[in-house]
Amino acid sequence: MKLKERPVTADLSWIPAPRSGDGDVPSASVSYPAAHRRVGLRAAWPALAGYALLRAVGLVTLWYFAAAKHRGMAFILGRYDANWYAGIATRGYDPAIPLHPDGSLATTNVAFFPLYPGLIALADPIVPGDAHAAGIAVAWLAGLAAAWGLYAVGTHLRGRRTGVLLASLWAVVPHGLVESMGYTETLFTALAAWSLFAVLRRHWLTAGLLCALAGLTRPTGAALAAAVGIAALVAVLRRQDGWRPWAAGSIAPLGFAGYIVWVGHRLGRADGYFHVQRDAWKMSYDNGSYTLSMARDLLTKPSQLAYVMCTLVLLAAIALFIALSANRQAWPLAVYSLVVIAMVFFGDGYFHAKGRLLMPAFPLLLPIAAALAAAHRRTVIAALLFLTAISTTYGVYLALYWTHSP
Repeated sequence: MKLKERPVTADLSWIPAPRSGDGDVPSASVSYPAAHRRVGLRAAWPALAGYALLRAVGLVTLWYFAAAKHRGMAFILGRYDANWYAGIATRGYDPAIPLHPDGSLATTNVAFFPLYPGLIALADPIVPGDAHAAGIAVAWLAGLAAAWGLYAVGTHLRGRRTGVLLASLWAVVPHGLVESMGYTETLFTALAAWSLFAVLRRHWLTAGLLCALAGLTRPTGAALAAAVGIAALVAVLRRQDGWRPWAAGSIAPLGFAGYIVWVGHRLGRADGYFHVQRDAWKMSYDNGSYTLSMARDLLTKPSQLAYVMCTLVLLAAIALFIALSANRQAWPLAVYSLVVIAMVFFGDGYFHAKGRLLMPAFPLLLPIAAALAAAHRRTVIAALLFLTAISTTYGVYLALYWTHSP
């Protein structure tokens, strides 16, 4: 039987504090089909509109300041890692690790996972311009898909207001500029959000397939595979849903593991991918000493804003994880967020990128979204304006004054 959609009106009823009897947490009387209707595209439009509007504010502000410095937006949004992805889309992967004139290893594009450049290659003949423009277009569309996924997760756990605010908050994280660049953060977050939503709904095959695709997008796919795998294992131990959790747990790591195996085969050594990361890109994992030493230096030496911001974001992530872990229903999201935080904290190198690397850990914003959902409209507006100002200002700094990748 086809379910009727709830009528959607063009009001902002999601902003005010819940009225008596209309709390943000769905009551036990809300049926499963009714909850399902609430995450459809017609219901999710405020989340997508809010996300797009807040990102547009950041882009218009950046365009204004960039024009004064005679910088083009296409150049700003399509550089650094975006160059690598566009190159893979047009020329393919390196057949071997290139060498510097002195014989040392140079950086190579096999460190970058294939799904995003593959989508760029598909979009390139359609999108006007070059592969860089196609990459930006893919990232923007993926950003809307991510906003929809965040809305679905927030709505399922706490209600529609929380879902809309979760998508809006992700638009104005400090490194929100990256969501508008030719980077993988939006694509991966979209796949992660919908995969975790499928886990919460116990749609195991969907969760496993989306997780496998996420594993083809960036290394953070390992964190998602861990969350989906543990959730599937719990379902197996509880003897729930038959063979489907088994299938999800088996499918989830295939994308990430498959690419690792492919790189090893291409380079002729089993540890090829880790060899590239460690010896060509100078990235590895330690016991956290690198992160702690950099944070300690911030307290004793003059530091640049990018390092200070990444330290604050990392500290905030740890605090928000503690708050998130109090929600027992959201424990798969907490597992995912914990592994993402661990990967960032124990990563040795590229400290200035740690804030960006935490962006896919969107569940960390859930406690803030839930708190704002119960707040007065003026509090919500003030909070979003404040966060938008920070995100926009820092985005201008990253794009026009910071001399490394965001």
